[in-house]
Amino acid sequence: MQHLSRRQFAQAAFWLPTLALAGPVLAQTGDDPVEFVESQYNNIYIYKRGTQVSMTFGHNKRLYTESVMDTTDTKALPVEYTKFMTAAVAYTKTQNSILQIGLGGGRTSWYLHVHLPEAAIDVAEIDPKVIDLAKKYFAVKEEKNFAPVAMDGRLFLLRNPAKRYDLICIDAYRGPFVPFHLLTKEFYVKVAEHLTEGGIVAQNVEPSTMVFNAAVATMKSVFRQVDFFPASGNVVLVAYNDAERLSDADLLKRAEALQAKYAFRYPLTDLVKGRREPSNPVKGQVLTDDFAPVETLHAIERKNEKWK
Repeated sequence: MQHLSRRQFAQAAFWLPTLALAGPVLAQTGDDPVEFVESQYNNIYIYKRGTQVSMTFGHNKRLYTESVMDTTDTKALPVEYTKFMTAAVAYTKTQNSILQIGLGGGRTSWYLHVHLPEAAIDVAEIDPKVIDLAKKYFAVKEEKNFAPVAMDGRLFLLRNPAKRYDLICIDAYRGPFVPFHLLTKEFYVKVAEHLTEGGIVAQNVEPSTMVFNAAVATMKSVFRQVDFFPASGNVVLVAYNDAERLSDADLLKRAEALQAKYAFRYPLTDLVKGRREPSNPVKGQVLTDDFAPVETLHAIERKNEKWK
């Protein structure tokens, strides 16, 4: 199988159409500005529209919406793909520990915390200003079993080798793209090392660019199974290491048991029915790191700097 290095990927990505949207969608006009914060990693804008508040990141004179919250219903998930991120819970055999890489406004991780209060939830968010704004505008707060940490997700895994999770959710974007170091085979190997037996990975990837095919191929190079949940312009990938793909009947059975136990706001029994298979096989190149292991920490830190 041919491997695509970081430099080759970056050169190819340069030629992607400028109108291609990422997981975060372009912010709409007519929103009322509330606050602007310039951090080491992002230009962050908070907007309000009616009862909704949004967090957006600025890149190349465009605003990409990262999170939306309904201020009259803080348990709601207005952004469609975040609902399908929670569908990954139906795959889990236990629900004791969760890692979320990428906080944004905290909608997915906080939703899981509310419904699974006994689960220990770690959140790795590289930007401390994002954590501050999530607390200020998005009803996120530090509680027992909910701990946001200001750290890059991959570095968090490297620096916490003993931690294991039943579910790892990955939803980190830099403007229109997932950071490259959160898409490589070496990254997914590290993720797999931090899973409990039968652990699950869920990642939000935008499907209309070459990144999607490469992400699927790379994830499949590490995990035996990768399932697809389309969600209004996004696709949530759910990866696991079962020898056989979980059947629709077995997945629904698990969803029914967990829904009865935890009463999720968005029923798992409905969400798992959204699993789909692509009409054509997804063929992509496996992405790999192109720096030596001893350079990993410094390389990641350099790549996380805000794009100029």
